[in-house]
Amino acid sequence: MPNSNRLLASLSSKDAQAIRPHLRPVHLAQQKILYETGDAMIDAYFPTSAIVSLVVGLSTGEMVEVAMVGRDGVVGASSAFDGKTSLCRAIVQLTGDAFACETGALRAAATQSQSLLSILIRHEQTVYAQALQSTACMAAHDVEARLCRWLLRARDLAQSDVLQFTQEFLAEMLGVRRTSVTATAMRLQQAGMIQYSRGKIQILDIEALADTACECYATINAHYRTLLGAPPRTVV
Repeated sequence: MPNSNRLLASLSSKDAQAIRPHLRPVHLAQQKILYETGDAMIDAYFPTSAIVSLVVGLSTGEMVEVAMVGRDGVVGASSAFDGKTSLCRAIVQLTGDAFACETGALRAAATQSQSLLSILIRHEQTVYAQALQSTACMAAHDVEARLCRWLLRARDLAQSDVLQFTQEFLAEMLGVRRTSVTATAMRLQQAGMIQYSRGKIQILDIEALADTACECYATINAHYRTLLGAPPRTVV
């Protein structure tokens, strides 16, 4: 159902009626690339259970996540204001479902509705704010605090305490070596915060994880509250 995506559920009846005929359900497999940097954006995606990472690639082949989008938003919203080219890679980090909308249809609907255009602009501001915070987080905070922040955000979007992620993928998203993720996950497990095995992370102590996370988790949530309303299932 479209209302399982928070942004779609927030639309007025008029805007919902305008966009609903253009939505088609899709299943997004983990590590599926929706766009590469420089790709033309054919579809925008409104996740309902999938989570998508927006990542920037470096000449060394490394990738670093700058933002995470799930049931709280849309991937490719800039296409509604004639942003035809993706500025980063969009990769599915957690398997799930979404609604796809052809970008021309989204642009046409936004052109005809100031309220729809406004919510899409606010969403892009929120993603931009998340990217800025991630940049500061990379520069100032240690791997343990960053991993806790990342797990909390993923948990909020997945609405589950069990997350399917390999250490390789986590290292890639955080922009660190796998050995750093392994050592950090081991410390968190020994502290009773998580249980990790075979690509599955189970969050055991949410309060302790929130206490260990850097300030960026709360800051990103504050941006969502300011621009879009309260994010789903937040800890703080």
